[in-house]
Amino acid sequence: MFVIRYARLWLSIGLVFVIVSLMSLAIFGLSFGADFVGGSVLEFRIANADPSSQELKEVLIADEETDLVPRSVTRTGDSTYRAEFAPFATDAESEEVLEVVRTAYDTEEISKADVVEELSSATVSPTVGQELRNRSLVAIVVVLFGIIAFITYVFRGISHPVPSFYYGLSAIIALFHDIAIPVGIFAVLSSLEIVQIDLLFIIALLSILGASVNDTIVVFDRVRENLRKIGGHRFEEVVGTSVSQTLARSMNTSLTLLVVLGAIFLFGGQSVQYFALALFLGILFGTYSSIFIASPLLVLIYRLRFKKDL
Repeated sequence: MFVIRYARLWLSIGLVFVIVSLMSLAIFGLSFGADFVGGSVLEFRIANADPSSQELKEVLIADEETDLVPRSVTRTGDSTYRAEFAPFATDAESEEVLEVVRTAYDTEEISKADVVEELSSATVSPTVGQELRNRSLVAIVVVLFGIIAFITYVFRGISHPVPSFYYGLSAIIALFHDIAIPVGIFAVLSSLEIVQIDLLFIIALLSILGASVNDTIVVFDRVRENLRKIGGHRFEEVVGTSVSQTLARSMNTSLTLLVVLGAIFLFGGQSVQYFALALFLGILFGTYSSIFIASPLLVLIYRLRFKKDL
Protein backbone atom coordinates (compact mmCIF):
# COMPACT_ATOMS: atom_id res chain seq x y z
CA MET A 1 0.00 0.00 0.00
CA PHE A 2 1.47 3.35 -1.11
CA VAL A 3 0.40 5.08 2.13
CA ILE A 4 2.68 2.85 4.18
CA ARG A 5 5.40 2.57 1.54
CA TYR A 6 5.89 6.34 1.54
CA ALA A 7 5.15 6.89 5.23
CA ARG A 8 8.07 9.27 5.74
CA LEU A 9 6.91 11.46 2.85
CA TRP A 10 3.35 11.86 4.18
CA LEU A 11 4.58 12.53 7.72
CA SER A 12 7.06 15.10 6.42
CA ILE A 13 4.35 16.93 4.48
CA GLY A 14 2.15 17.05 7.58
CA LEU A 15 5.06 18.28 9.69
CA VAL A 16 5.77 21.10 7.23
CA PHE A 17 2.14 22.24 7.37
CA VAL A 18 2.17 22.23 11.17
CA ILE A 19 5.47 24.14 11.41
CA VAL A 20 4.27 26.80 8.95
CA SER A 21 0.99 27.11 10.89
CA LEU A 22 2.77 27.49 14.23
CA MET A 23 5.08 30.12 12.70
CA SER A 24 2.03 31.97 11.40
CA LEU A 25 0.48 31.87 14.88
CA ALA A 26 3.71 33.11 16.49
CA ILE A 27 4.14 35.95 13.98
CA PHE A 28 0.56 37.19 13.59
CA GLY A 29 -1.16 35.97 16.75
CA LEU A 30 -4.95 35.80 17.01
CA SER A 31 -7.32 38.74 17.02
CA PHE A 32 -10.05 37.89 19.54
CA GLY A 33 -13.56 39.27 19.30
CA ALA A 34 -15.72 40.72 22.05
CA ASP A 35 -16.65 37.19 23.17
CA PHE A 36 -13.13 36.77 24.57
CA VAL A 37 -11.73 40.23 25.29
CA GLY A 38 -14.86 42.12 26.28
CA GLY A 39 -16.55 45.10 24.66
CA SER A 40 -19.86 46.15 23.16
CA VAL A 41 -21.64 44.64 20.19
CA LEU A 42 -24.22 46.56 18.18
CA GLU A 43 -26.29 44.95 15.43
CA PHE A 44 -28.39 47.03 13.05
CA ARG A 45 -29.99 47.14 9.60
CA ILE A 46 -29.61 49.93 7.02
CA ALA A 47 -32.91 50.29 5.18
CA ASN A 48 -31.87 52.12 2.02
CA ALA A 49 -28.24 51.14 1.44
CA ASP A 50 -26.04 48.08 1.26
CA PRO A 51 -22.46 49.23 1.93
CA SER A 52 -19.54 46.87 2.39
CA SER A 53 -18.34 46.27 5.93
CA GLN A 54 -15.08 48.10 5.16
CA GLU A 55 -16.95 51.13 3.80
CA LEU A 56 -19.17 51.28 6.86
CA LYS A 57 -16.17 50.97 9.18
CA GLU A 58 -14.48 53.90 7.41
CA VAL A 59 -17.66 55.99 7.80
CA LEU A 60 -17.66 55.39 11.57
CA ILE A 61 -13.94 56.06 11.92
CA ALA A 62 -14.07 59.27 9.88
CA ASP A 63 -16.92 60.84 11.85
CA GLU A 64 -15.85 63.28 14.57
CA GLU A 65 -19.15 63.37 16.46
CA THR A 66 -18.42 60.18 18.36
CA ASP A 67 -15.27 59.06 20.13
CA LEU A 68 -16.14 55.40 19.62
CA VAL A 69 -13.88 53.63 17.13
CA PRO A 70 -15.19 50.25 15.92
CA ARG A 71 -12.82 47.37 16.48
CA SER A 72 -14.57 45.51 13.68
CA VAL A 73 -17.59 45.79 11.43
CA THR A 74 -19.04 42.62 9.97
CA ARG A 75 -21.80 42.23 7.44
CA THR A 76 -24.13 39.53 8.77
CA GLY A 77 -26.77 39.49 6.02
CA ASP A 78 -28.64 41.64 3.51
CA SER A 79 -28.05 45.19 4.79
CA THR A 80 -27.48 43.93 8.35
CA TYR A 81 -24.26 44.60 10.24
CA ARG A 82 -22.49 43.80 13.50
CA ALA A 83 -20.14 46.41 14.96
CA GLU A 84 -17.85 45.70 17.91
CA PHE A 85 -16.44 48.40 20.15
CA ALA A 86 -13.86 48.41 22.93
CA PRO A 87 -14.04 49.82 25.52
CA PHE A 88 -17.74 49.60 26.32
CA ALA A 89 -20.35 51.73 24.63
CA THR A 90 -23.12 53.24 26.71
CA ASP A 91 -26.67 53.43 25.39
CA ALA A 92 -26.10 57.07 24.52
CA GLU A 93 -22.89 56.28 22.64
CA SER A 94 -24.59 53.45 20.76
CA GLU A 95 -27.29 55.88 19.70
CA GLU A 96 -24.57 58.27 18.51
CA VAL A 97 -23.15 55.51 16.31
CA LEU A 98 -26.58 54.84 14.80
CA GLU A 99 -27.03 58.57 14.22
CA VAL A 100 -23.73 58.71 12.34
CA VAL A 101 -24.95 55.92 10.05
CA ARG A 102 -28.32 57.64 9.58
CA THR A 103 -26.58 60.86 8.56
CA ALA A 104 -24.24 59.08 6.15
CA TYR A 105 -27.02 57.21 4.35
CA ASP A 106 -29.91 59.67 4.68
CA THR A 107 -31.88 60.26 1.47
CA GLU A 108 -35.12 61.97 0.53
CA GLU A 109 -36.72 58.63 -0.28
CA ILE A 110 -37.03 57.62 3.38
CA SER A 111 -37.25 59.54 6.63
CA LYS A 112 -34.00 59.83 8.54
CA ALA A 113 -35.44 58.04 11.56
CA ASP A 114 -36.11 54.95 9.44
CA VAL A 115 -32.69 54.76 7.78
CA VAL A 116 -31.23 52.56 10.53
CA GLU A 117 -33.03 49.95 12.61
CA GLU A 118 -31.28 48.73 15.74
CA LEU A 119 -31.57 44.94 16.00
CA SER A 120 -29.71 44.22 19.22
CA SER A 121 -26.95 45.39 21.52
CA ALA A 122 -24.90 43.58 24.12
CA THR A 123 -21.92 44.12 26.37
CA VAL A 124 -19.33 41.56 27.50
CA SER A 125 -17.02 42.44 30.38
CA PRO A 126 -13.28 41.67 30.10
CA THR A 127 -13.60 39.30 33.07
CA VAL A 128 -16.30 37.25 31.38
CA GLY A 129 -14.35 37.27 28.12
CA GLN A 130 -11.21 36.02 29.88
CA GLU A 131 -13.21 33.28 31.57
CA LEU A 132 -14.72 32.19 28.26
CA ARG A 133 -11.26 32.07 26.68
CA ASN A 134 -9.88 29.97 29.53
CA ARG A 135 -12.84 27.61 29.47
CA SER A 136 -12.52 27.19 25.71
CA LEU A 137 -8.87 26.20 26.10
CA VAL A 138 -9.74 23.79 28.92
CA ALA A 139 -12.50 22.26 26.79
CA ILE A 140 -10.07 21.53 23.95
CA VAL A 141 -7.46 20.03 26.29
CA VAL A 142 -10.08 17.88 28.06
CA VAL A 143 -11.35 16.61 24.71
CA LEU A 144 -7.83 15.66 23.62
CA PHE A 145 -7.09 13.75 26.82
CA GLY A 146 -10.52 12.15 26.71
CA ILE A 147 -9.86 10.91 23.18
CA ILE A 148 -6.49 9.38 24.04
CA ALA A 149 -8.00 7.65 27.11
CA PHE A 150 -10.97 6.37 25.11
CA ILE A 151 -8.87 4.98 22.26
CA THR A 152 -6.42 3.37 24.68
CA TYR A 153 -9.30 1.63 26.45
CA VAL A 154 -11.17 0.57 23.31
CA PHE A 155 -8.08 -0.89 21.66
CA ARG A 156 -6.73 -2.52 24.82
CA GLY A 157 -7.25 -5.97 23.27
CA ILE A 158 -4.58 -5.43 20.60
CA SER A 159 -1.47 -4.69 22.62
CA HIS A 160 0.74 -6.72 20.25
CA PRO A 161 2.88 -5.74 18.46
CA VAL A 162 2.08 -2.09 19.28
CA PRO A 163 0.58 -1.26 22.71
CA SER A 164 -2.90 0.27 22.60
CA PHE A 165 -1.62 3.50 24.17
CA TYR A 166 0.19 4.30 20.92
CA TYR A 167 -3.06 4.15 18.98
CA GLY A 168 -4.34 6.97 21.15
CA LEU A 169 -1.05 8.86 20.86
CA SER A 170 -1.11 8.59 17.06
CA ALA A 171 -4.68 9.89 17.00
CA ILE A 172 -3.79 12.87 19.21
CA ILE A 173 -0.81 13.81 17.03
CA ALA A 174 -3.07 13.64 13.99
CA LEU A 175 -5.68 15.80 15.77
CA PHE A 176 -3.05 18.39 16.69
CA HIS A 177 -2.22 18.56 12.98
CA ASP A 178 -5.93 19.04 12.17
CA ILE A 179 -6.49 22.03 14.46
CA ALA A 180 -3.04 23.63 14.14
CA ILE A 181 -3.46 24.32 10.41
CA PRO A 182 -6.86 26.11 10.62
CA VAL A 183 -5.55 28.11 13.59
CA GLY A 184 -2.50 29.16 11.57
CA ILE A 185 -4.63 30.18 8.59
CA PHE A 186 -7.03 32.13 10.79
CA ALA A 187 -4.07 33.88 12.41
CA VAL A 188 -3.26 35.31 8.97
CA LEU A 189 -6.91 36.21 8.30
CA SER A 190 -7.28 37.92 11.67
CA SER A 191 -4.08 39.91 11.10
CA LEU A 192 -5.65 41.20 7.88
CA GLU A 193 -8.79 42.15 9.88
CA ILE A 194 -10.88 39.77 7.78
CA VAL A 195 -12.10 37.70 10.72
CA GLN A 196 -11.94 37.64 14.52
CA ILE A 197 -11.69 34.64 16.81
CA ASP A 198 -15.00 34.09 18.59
CA LEU A 199 -17.01 31.28 20.16
CA LEU A 200 -18.04 29.98 16.73
CA PHE A 201 -14.40 29.33 15.91
CA ILE A 202 -13.94 27.33 19.12
CA ILE A 203 -17.08 25.34 18.29
CA ALA A 204 -15.60 24.69 14.85
CA LEU A 205 -12.36 23.38 16.40
CA LEU A 206 -14.26 21.02 18.70
CA SER A 207 -16.33 19.82 15.75
CA ILE A 208 -13.14 19.19 13.78
CA LEU A 209 -11.78 17.07 16.63
CA GLY A 210 -14.92 14.95 16.65
CA ALA A 211 -15.10 14.47 12.88
CA SER A 212 -11.40 13.74 12.47
CA VAL A 213 -11.11 11.23 15.31
CA ASN A 214 -14.13 9.41 13.88
CA ASP A 215 -12.25 8.79 10.62
CA THR A 216 -9.14 7.71 12.51
CA ILE A 217 -11.06 5.27 14.70
CA VAL A 218 -12.64 3.69 11.60
CA VAL A 219 -9.17 2.93 10.24
CA PHE A 220 -7.86 1.70 13.59
CA ASP A 221 -10.92 -0.50 14.06
CA ARG A 222 -10.19 -2.17 10.73
CA VAL A 223 -6.57 -2.63 11.86
CA ARG A 224 -7.87 -4.38 14.98
CA GLU A 225 -10.07 -6.71 12.94
CA ASN A 226 -7.29 -7.58 10.50
CA LEU A 227 -4.79 -8.16 13.32
CA ARG A 228 -7.11 -10.80 14.74
CA LYS A 229 -7.34 -12.48 11.35
CA ILE A 230 -3.74 -12.16 10.14
CA GLY A 231 -1.71 -11.68 13.31
CA GLY A 232 0.82 -9.09 14.42
CA HIS A 233 3.85 -10.59 12.67
CA ARG A 234 2.84 -8.78 9.44
CA PHE A 235 1.88 -5.49 11.08
CA GLU A 236 2.85 -3.16 8.23
CA GLU A 237 0.88 -5.22 5.76
CA VAL A 238 -2.12 -5.23 8.11
CA VAL A 239 -2.08 -1.44 8.46
CA GLY A 240 -1.67 -0.95 4.72
CA THR A 241 -4.55 -3.33 3.98
CA SER A 242 -6.75 -1.61 6.56
CA VAL A 243 -6.12 1.82 5.05
CA SER A 244 -6.95 0.47 1.58
CA GLN A 245 -10.20 -1.04 2.83
CA THR A 246 -11.38 2.20 4.46
CA LEU A 247 -9.94 4.70 1.97
CA ALA A 248 -13.03 4.97 -0.26
CA ARG A 249 -15.34 5.34 2.73
CA SER A 250 -13.23 8.12 4.27
CA MET A 251 -12.86 10.01 1.00
CA ASN A 252 -16.55 9.81 0.08
CA THR A 253 -17.72 10.92 3.53
CA SER A 254 -15.29 13.82 3.63
CA LEU A 255 -16.07 14.90 0.08
CA THR A 256 -19.77 15.12 0.94
CA LEU A 257 -19.02 17.31 3.95
CA LEU A 258 -16.62 19.51 1.96
CA VAL A 259 -19.23 20.15 -0.75
CA VAL A 260 -21.81 21.22 1.86
CA LEU A 261 -19.36 23.41 3.78
CA GLY A 262 -18.05 24.94 0.54
CA ALA A 263 -21.61 25.88 -0.43
CA ILE A 264 -22.21 27.47 2.99
CA PHE A 265 -18.98 29.43 2.72
CA LEU A 266 -19.78 30.71 -0.78
CA PHE A 267 -23.50 31.34 -0.45
CA GLY A 268 -24.20 31.53 3.30
CA GLY A 269 -24.36 34.71 5.31
CA GLN A 270 -21.19 36.31 6.62
CA SER A 271 -22.16 35.39 10.18
CA VAL A 272 -21.51 31.69 9.40
CA GLN A 273 -19.13 32.08 6.46
CA TYR A 274 -15.89 31.76 8.40
CA PHE A 275 -17.34 29.13 10.71
CA ALA A 276 -17.89 27.07 7.54
CA LEU A 277 -14.36 27.89 6.37
CA ALA A 278 -12.83 26.67 9.64
CA LEU A 279 -14.79 23.42 9.40
CA PHE A 280 -13.87 23.05 5.71
CA LEU A 281 -10.16 23.36 6.49
CA GLY A 282 -10.43 21.01 9.48
CA ILE A 283 -12.29 18.31 7.52
CA LEU A 284 -9.88 18.64 4.58
CA PHE A 285 -6.72 18.28 6.64
CA GLY A 286 -8.44 15.86 9.02
CA THR A 287 -9.07 13.49 6.13
CA TYR A 288 -5.40 13.75 5.21
CA SER A 289 -4.28 13.06 8.77
CA SER A 290 -6.58 10.05 9.24
CA ILE A 291 -5.11 8.37 6.19
CA PHE A 292 -1.60 9.74 5.81
CA ILE A 293 -0.54 10.55 9.39
CA ALA A 294 -2.29 8.42 12.03
CA SER A 295 -1.70 5.07 10.27
CA PRO A 296 1.89 5.79 9.12
CA LEU A 297 2.65 6.90 12.70
CA LEU A 298 1.62 3.44 13.92
CA VAL A 299 4.00 1.89 11.42
CA LEU A 300 6.77 4.29 12.45
CA ILE A 301 6.27 3.33 16.11
CA TYR A 302 6.34 -0.35 15.14
CA ARG A 303 9.61 0.11 13.23
CA LEU A 304 11.20 2.00 16.12
CA ARG A 305 9.95 -0.56 18.62
CA PHE A 306 11.52 -3.42 16.70
CA LYS A 307 14.43 -1.32 15.36
CA LYS A 308 13.51 -1.94 11.77
CA ASP A 309 14.73 0.21 8.89
CA LEU A 310 12.85 3.48 8.61
